[in-house]
Order: sequence, then structure tokens, then C-alpha cells
Amino acid sequence: MADYFVGGKEYFPGIGRITYEGPKSDNPLAFKYYDPEKVVGKKKMKDHLRFAVAYWHSFCADGADPFGAPTHPHPWITDAKNPMDAAEHKMDAAFEFFTKLGVEFYAFHDRDMAPEGASPGESEQNLRILAAKAKERQQATGVKLLWGTANLFSHPRFMNGAATNPDFAVVSLAAAQVKAAIDATIELGGQGYTFWGGREGYMSLLNTDLKREKDHLARFLIMARDYARKQGFTGAFYIEPKPMEPTKHQYDYDVETVAGFLRAHGLDKDFRVNIEANHAELAGHDFVHELETAASLGIFGSVDANRGEPRNGWDTDQFPSSYYETALAMYAILKAGGFTSGGLNFDAKIRRNSVDPADLFEAHIGGMDSFAVGLEVAQRIMDDGKLGNFVKNRYASFDTGEGARFAQGKLSLEALARLGSAYGTAGIASGKQERLENILNQYLLGL
Repeated sequence: MADYFVGGKEYFPGIGRITYEGPKSDNPLAFKYYDPEKVVGKKKMKDHLRFAVAYWHSFCADGADPFGAPTHPHPWITDAKNPMDAAEHKMDAAFEFFTKLGVEFYAFHDRDMAPEGASPGESEQNLRILAAKAKERQQATGVKLLWGTANLFSHPRFMNGAATNPDFAVVSLAAAQVKAAIDATIELGGQGYTFWGGREGYMSLLNTDLKREKDHLARFLIMARDYARKQGFTGAFYIEPKPMEPTKHQYDYDVETVAGFLRAHGLDKDFRVNIEANHAELAGHDFVHELETAASLGIFGSVDANRGEPRNGWDTDQFPSSYYETALAMYAILKAGGFTSGGLNFDAKIRRNSVDPADLFEAHIGGMDSFAVGLEVAQRIMDDGKLGNFVKNRYASFDTGEGARFAQGKLSLEALARLGSAYGTAGIASGKQERLENILNQYLLGL
């Protein structure tokens, strides 16, 4: 991967290529556990983890919150002549960051990359121009697009939803934006396209036709899928579950909800889920629960890697740092067969008071190290087989005899009931939860 600077301009001066130095290094700008070329199982770490940088949080977020003004200076904006000039400078900063960090992928919303114009046509033209420039930088650096998406939630026109908006004019504007974003994703060789229904939900049922909105959302997704396939897009489509914030209730609440929606509308063959850890928490689930659920339903696709604050009912989007959580996550991902078109996208932002340019690097380094540790622990669990064998043996009664006939749908309720009367006392077998948790800790400590 080539380092990328334009005309010698560096937006992160004094910071060179981030390299692996090992766990004993005290260099904050070095990987302690993420060694991209190290083989874990049968693949290199970088191929297992497929790290991506989120364009929006890393280069658009400015540290502002409801109680204070921006705190993060963005030199790629302050030295620009106009919005398009600023967008190109931001792109230069982004590709400098990607190559110095050593990630192979990034992800973007359309409005992250290109400013909105005075009309849908001008907006599309802006994105087309910036996508062409991004393609040049991809070719120069080897960095690839993990997935693209459209921002259908920031503009005031989307305050009542995009595809689910009660005003048909807004639905048509959303379609124009999605069409342009799909075109840009295809042009950039994106391996997926994501739909995040940021405002596809309701605030009050007093003014909402629930069935109609869900039907419109499904119709919109069908049209987007058909258009993309007609244009030659062969990548994955993702839905990103999220339960609330900003709406009271969103139609993509969690993985189970999304799966039911997809199946109800015949979309389950084309769409998978892009699971975010912080969204799982807001839905009242563990991150690993959503991963395991997606895998069990055959719709696991990609991950937005971050974490929340359990004492906050808000999407804080912090960088992941818990080895326990990443180990469980990577175990679930490995059991699901690993990533194909998806990856680990850092949908995370540095804190409001993290104002040094190096902070953005250190945050990503910590997140990448956390998942590298999680990967190695997960691979040890897979190789050792203790946990997997315990689960297999726990359900062994369904593998042979009448249990197998039940699992295969070959028993009637009457036959099953007759068997039940013959077994006497049953079901008093320990789940060994405490033992298994202790074993997991042993794996985490490398024992």
C-alpha cells in the first residue's frame, strides 16, 4: 500500500506509517497485537478482520454536542475556498490517514464525500465528481471501498422519514439520492451497499399509518435492489439494525425484527445485516447476541465496530476496547464462516476533548488491537474445541433416535407426548455456565 499525499501536503504531519511493534512496546503510535501479516488459523489477520475507517466520524465529526460548539479543528476545511474544494481536501486527509494507519478499506455516506447542491441534479454531479477523485486515490493507494450508503436522515426534509415519509415528494428525493449513492458505490468497486434507516420509524402512532410505512419501505428497498442489479452490482445489500434515537421506534429495531421484515417482503435472499455493537446495546442485547442471531438466520454480513456507554441511553459510538467483548464477537464471526464481502468498520468517533491529531490514530490503533486479541482468543477456542463440544453434547439427544425424528419433523404431537410419559425425571443437568465462563477467561489470559 502506497502512502498518499497531494503535492507534499500532510494533514497529519509528524505521524508516519503505523507498524506492529508487539505487546512490550510503549509507543502509542504502534500496534501491540495487530500484526496484519500474521497467520491465524488459515488466514492472515488483515484478511480475517478486514478493517475499514468510517469517513463520517473520522473526517466530518467535529466534537460538537447539544451543549457545546465544535472542538475538533479540521484544516482540510479551514483552508478551502468553497465546499467542493473542502471536500477534495478532506478526501486527501482521509487517504493520508488510511495509508498511514494501514487499513485496506473505508466506508462512506454520500454527503460525507460530496456536499449537497442546490438541486438533486447538482448534488448528483457533486458526488460524481468526488467519486471520480476517490477512484483515482484508490488506484494510487490500493485502498478499497467496503460499502457505501446515502445519508437519508440529516436534512430537515427527512424529519418524518425518507422511504417511509408521508409526503411522496420526499420519497422521490430519497430515491434520487440513493440512486446516485449506488452509482458511486459501483463506480468505486464497493463490496456492499448499506441502508441505515436513521429516521425510518415513528415518533407517535397517533399520526402514523404503520402498515403503509412498512410497505413503502419494502417497496423502496425492492426498487433499489433491482436498480443496482440492473447496473451490474454484484455486492451485498445490508440493513443496519437500530432500535431508537432519533425516532421513538425504528422499523429496523434489531436483527430479529429486520429478519422478519425481510422475509415478509421477499428480501431475505438479497439482504444481510450490518451489525453495530452500540445499536445492539440500545436494543437491550449483547453485541454477541446480535451476531449469533444473524448467523442463525443466515443473514450475517458486516459489522460496525464500536461500543456504547451502558449508563447512557444514547449512541455514544466509542472505540472498542474490551477484549472480552471482541473475543466473543470474533468467536461468533468465525463460527459463522468469517467475513466475505463485509468487515469491521470503525463507526466510532474520538471524544469531544480528544483534540490532538494523534488521538484519531491512537483510537483506531486501540480498536484494531482489541479485535486482533479477540481474533486470537476466538481461534484458540475454535482449535481447542472445548466450548463447541460442550454445546454439541448438550444437544446430543436430538442427534439420534426419537430426538432426531423430532428434529426432522417426523413425530406427531401425540407420539411426542407418549414418549414424554416414559422418561420419568428428566432435564436435571447442569448448564455449567460458571465453568464455561472460567474457561473463557483462561483463553483470554492465554493459559
